Amino acid sequence: MTSTLFLAIDAPFAAFRWLQAGVYRGTYPVIPPSAAWGLALNLAGIESRGALDEVVTTIRPDAPHLEIAVGSLRIAQRSTLYQQLHSYPVGAAGKGLQAHAHGQKYWIAPARREILVGLRCVVGIRGDDEVITRIPRGLAGTLEVERYGLPFAGDNQFMFSRIDVVDDMAARWFVPVGVGETPKESTR
Repeated sequence: MTSTLFLAIDAPFAAFRWLQAGVYRGTYPVIPPSAAWGLALNLAGIESRGALDEVVTTIRPDAPHLEIAVGSLRIAQRSTLYQQLHSYPVGAAGKGLQAHAHGQKYWIAPARREILVGLRCVVGIRGDDEVITRIPRGLAGTLEVERYGLPFAGDNQFMFSRIDVVDDMAARWFVPVGVGETPKESTR
Protein backbone atom coordinates (compact mmCIF):
# COMPACT_ATOMS: atom_id res chain seq x y z
CA MET A 1 0.00 0.00 0.00
CA THR A 2 1.18 3.55 -0.75
CA SER A 3 1.12 6.47 1.71
CA THR A 4 1.97 10.17 1.49
CA LEU A 5 3.64 12.27 4.16
CA PHE A 6 4.55 15.97 4.24
CA LEU A 7 7.48 17.38 6.20
CA ALA A 8 7.89 21.09 6.97
CA ILE A 9 11.61 21.78 7.10
CA ASP A 10 13.27 24.78 8.69
CA ALA A 11 17.01 25.51 8.70
CA PRO A 12 18.74 28.77 9.57
CA PHE A 13 21.50 27.95 7.05
CA ALA A 14 21.67 25.42 4.21
CA ALA A 15 23.66 24.68 1.07
CA PHE A 16 22.71 22.21 -1.64
CA ARG A 17 25.43 22.16 -4.28
CA TRP A 18 25.56 20.34 -7.56
CA LEU A 19 28.87 18.89 -8.70
CA GLN A 20 30.97 21.91 -9.60
CA ALA A 21 34.49 23.26 -9.55
CA GLY A 22 35.97 26.73 -9.63
CA VAL A 23 36.14 29.66 -7.27
CA TYR A 24 32.36 30.29 -7.14
CA ARG A 25 30.17 27.46 -5.80
CA GLY A 26 26.42 27.95 -6.18
CA THR A 27 23.51 26.34 -4.33
CA TYR A 28 20.05 25.22 -5.37
CA PRO A 29 17.35 27.57 -4.00
CA VAL A 30 15.73 24.75 -2.00
CA ILE A 31 16.51 21.16 -1.00
CA PRO A 32 16.75 19.10 -4.22
CA PRO A 33 14.73 15.88 -4.55
CA SER A 34 17.84 13.68 -4.25
CA ALA A 35 18.78 15.25 -0.89
CA ALA A 36 15.14 15.06 0.27
CA TRP A 37 15.12 11.33 -0.63
CA GLY A 38 18.29 10.79 1.43
CA LEU A 39 16.85 12.78 4.35
CA ALA A 40 13.62 10.74 4.29
CA LEU A 41 15.55 7.47 4.39
CA ASN A 42 17.83 8.80 7.15
CA LEU A 43 14.80 9.72 9.25
CA ALA A 44 13.30 6.29 8.55
CA GLY A 45 16.54 4.65 9.72
CA ILE A 46 17.12 3.02 6.33
CA GLU A 47 20.68 2.82 5.04
CA SER A 48 20.93 4.06 1.46
CA ARG A 49 24.67 3.67 1.00
CA GLY A 50 26.11 0.77 -0.94
CA ALA A 51 29.50 -0.80 -0.29
CA LEU A 52 31.69 1.43 1.89
CA ASP A 53 34.98 -0.18 0.83
CA GLU A 54 34.90 1.26 -2.70
CA VAL A 55 36.56 4.44 -4.00
CA VAL A 56 33.14 6.02 -4.52
CA THR A 57 30.21 5.31 -2.19
CA THR A 58 27.31 4.04 -4.27
CA ILE A 59 23.59 3.82 -3.57
CA ARG A 60 22.26 0.42 -2.54
CA PRO A 61 20.51 -1.15 -5.54
CA ASP A 62 17.62 -2.22 -3.29
CA ALA A 63 17.17 1.20 -1.62
CA PRO A 64 13.46 2.08 -1.38
CA HIS A 65 11.89 4.04 -4.21
CA LEU A 66 10.10 7.21 -3.05
CA GLU A 67 8.29 9.89 -5.01
CA ILE A 68 9.49 13.29 -3.80
CA ALA A 69 7.90 16.72 -4.23
CA VAL A 70 9.66 19.84 -2.99
CA GLY A 71 7.92 23.13 -2.28
CA SER A 72 9.13 26.45 -0.94
CA LEU A 73 7.19 28.06 1.90
CA ARG A 74 9.46 31.09 1.91
CA ILE A 75 12.18 31.89 -0.59
CA ALA A 76 15.49 31.62 1.26
CA GLN A 77 17.94 34.47 0.93
CA ARG A 78 21.15 33.64 -0.91
CA SER A 79 24.30 34.87 0.76
CA THR A 80 27.95 34.08 0.18
CA LEU A 81 30.96 33.33 2.29
CA TYR A 82 34.61 32.81 1.54
CA GLN A 83 36.45 29.63 2.36
CA GLN A 84 39.99 28.46 1.83
CA LEU A 85 40.04 25.30 -0.29
CA HIS A 86 42.98 22.94 -0.21
CA SER A 87 43.71 20.87 -3.30
CA TYR A 88 46.52 18.88 -4.80
CA PRO A 89 47.78 20.39 -8.04
CA VAL A 90 48.08 18.29 -11.18
CA GLY A 91 51.52 17.84 -12.69
CA ALA A 92 54.37 20.15 -11.73
CA ALA A 93 52.22 23.17 -10.85
CA GLY A 94 53.21 24.63 -7.50
CA LYS A 95 56.01 22.14 -6.80
CA GLY A 96 58.29 25.02 -5.79
CA LEU A 97 55.83 25.96 -3.04
CA GLN A 98 55.82 22.46 -1.57
CA ALA A 99 59.39 22.67 -0.23
CA HIS A 100 58.66 25.97 1.56
CA ALA A 101 55.57 24.53 3.28
CA HIS A 102 57.55 21.94 5.31
CA GLY A 103 54.93 19.21 4.89
CA GLN A 104 51.95 21.52 5.38
CA LYS A 105 49.27 22.42 2.86
CA TYR A 106 50.80 24.42 0.04
CA TRP A 107 48.06 24.77 -2.57
CA ILE A 108 45.31 26.79 -0.92
CA ALA A 109 42.95 29.03 -2.86
CA PRO A 110 39.99 31.13 -1.74
CA ALA A 111 36.54 30.10 -2.96
CA ARG A 112 33.25 31.91 -2.69
CA ARG A 113 30.32 29.70 -1.67
CA GLU A 114 26.62 30.46 -1.78
CA ILE A 115 24.52 29.55 1.24
CA LEU A 116 20.82 29.78 1.89
CA VAL A 117 19.70 31.82 4.88
CA GLY A 118 16.28 31.05 6.33
CA LEU A 119 15.34 27.88 4.46
CA ARG A 120 11.66 27.06 4.96
CA CYS A 121 10.27 24.39 2.69
CA VAL A 122 7.97 21.40 2.55
CA VAL A 123 8.83 17.95 1.22
CA GLY A 124 6.09 15.62 0.04
CA ILE A 125 7.06 11.95 0.24
CA ARG A 126 5.03 9.14 -1.32
CA GLY A 127 6.00 5.52 -1.05
CA ASP A 128 5.47 2.16 0.51
CA ASP A 129 3.52 2.29 3.80
CA GLU A 130 6.28 0.45 5.63
CA VAL A 131 8.83 3.17 4.78
CA ILE A 132 6.52 6.17 5.25
CA THR A 133 5.31 5.11 8.71
CA ARG A 134 8.91 4.88 9.92
CA ILE A 135 9.63 8.59 9.28
CA PRO A 136 7.47 10.09 12.10
CA ARG A 137 8.80 7.42 14.47
CA GLY A 138 12.36 8.31 13.49
CA LEU A 139 11.63 12.00 14.12
CA ALA A 140 10.14 11.15 17.53
CA GLY A 141 13.09 8.95 18.47
CA THR A 142 10.89 5.86 18.87
CA LEU A 143 12.22 3.89 15.92
CA GLU A 144 14.12 0.87 17.23
CA VAL A 145 16.98 0.69 14.73
CA GLU A 146 20.69 1.39 14.81
CA ARG A 147 21.32 4.74 13.12
CA TYR A 148 24.30 6.77 12.06
CA GLY A 149 24.88 10.49 11.76
CA LEU A 150 22.65 13.53 12.10
CA PRO A 151 20.40 14.89 9.38
CA PHE A 152 22.01 18.02 8.00
CA ALA A 153 20.96 20.75 5.57
CA GLY A 154 23.28 19.92 2.70
CA ASP A 155 26.51 20.64 4.56
CA ASN A 156 27.64 18.91 7.72
CA GLN A 157 27.95 22.30 9.43
CA PHE A 158 24.30 23.23 8.76
CA MET A 159 21.69 21.56 10.94
CA PHE A 160 17.91 21.70 10.67
CA SER A 161 16.20 23.64 13.45
CA ARG A 162 12.85 21.89 12.89
CA ILE A 163 11.43 19.03 10.87
CA ASP A 164 7.71 18.56 11.46
CA VAL A 165 5.14 16.20 9.99
CA VAL A 166 2.33 18.42 8.61
CA ASP A 167 -0.87 18.14 6.62
CA ASP A 168 -0.72 19.00 2.93
CA MET A 169 -0.06 22.71 2.64
CA ALA A 170 0.07 25.45 0.06
CA ALA A 171 3.59 25.90 -1.21
CA ARG A 172 5.48 27.06 -4.25
CA TRP A 173 6.25 23.68 -5.81
CA PHE A 174 9.30 23.02 -7.93
CA VAL A 175 8.62 21.06 -11.13
CA PRO A 176 10.79 19.66 -13.93
CA VAL A 177 11.28 21.84 -16.99
CA GLY A 178 10.22 20.13 -20.20
CA VAL A 179 12.14 20.28 -23.48
CA GLY A 180 11.40 23.53 -25.29
CA GLU A 181 9.72 25.19 -22.29
CA THR A 182 10.84 28.63 -21.12
CA PRO A 183 9.91 28.80 -17.45
CA LYS A 184 10.08 31.90 -15.29
CA GLU A 185 12.40 31.79 -12.26
CA SER A 186 14.00 28.51 -13.33
CA THR A 187 17.06 27.10 -11.63
CA ARG A 188 19.71 24.70 -12.81
